Amino acid sequence: MADTAYQTQYRDEFIAGFEKRSSLARRTCITEADINGNEAIFLVADSGGATAVTRGVNGDIPTRPDNLTQNTATLAEWHDIPERTNFNLFASQGDGKRIMQETSMSVINRKIDKDIHAALDAATVAWDGSAQVATLSLITIAYTKLGNAFALGDAPVYALITPAFRGHMIQLDAFSSADYIDSKPFEGVNKNLAFAWYGVNWIIDGALDGVGTSSAKCFMYSQNAIGHAMDSERLQTEVGYDAKNDKSWARCSTYMGSKLLQNAGVVEMTHDDSQLS
Repeated sequence: MADTAYQTQYRDEFIAGFEKRSSLARRTCITEADINGNEAIFLVADSGGATAVTRGVNGDIPTRPDNLTQNTATLAEWHDIPERTNFNLFASQGDGKRIMQETSMSVINRKIDKDIHAALDAATVAWDGSAQVATLSLITIAYTKLGNAFALGDAPVYALITPAFRGHMIQLDAFSSADYIDSKPFEGVNKNLAFAWYGVNWIIDGALDGVGTSSAKCFMYSQNAIGHAMDSERLQTEVGYDAKNDKSWARCSTYMGSKLLQNAGVVEMTHDDSQLS
């Protein structure tokens, strides 16, 4: 006799859906700034390209001022509030309040990176005039442009790239052959989001503008070229209950802004992702 009254079994622990959850770009920026009201000010100081001088005929050494540039990032407020009725929380599987908290933080982290991407996109130096597939020659051009601008020595150099960009890199002998490197790029799972090669810290970000298209926006840059400010004291992750409407909610709020600090320290690498997407 066949059984007919089956009990539906639900998994208590929820499975996270596929989406970007953490900020990948914030760690690559200068994050220290003087915050005054809704403005964050980054000071860039150099000699202005001055050259050494000899003593003048009057016996005095000529003086000069330093080149001081204040770059201002305007902070804007950003929020995300998922909400559920308490009946919905009761009836659905998984920890609903935890789900709301985690997805809300993910939304804000993605906004942080989008804000930084927009600041990087303001740079005007490019590896080539049109979208190209990543090659060793083009990567070398981008790295050389930073070197010509003296942007390689004072701070770490990062590159934000798409998965397809890395897909073309991994086909390069200089990237994957044991004749050139000691690491094994075809091995490992968790190592694939970030790696070091060619003096650059590479970060794979599937949320870059144009990912999967023939004009994906990738960047190679010095950390000193981009600033990001966040009012960490006002970063809020709140959970609450609306008794009148019997609803639970989670809110994540932040005040932040990003700014291109030194144009010569960013090289835009417009990449053709279409061949591998």
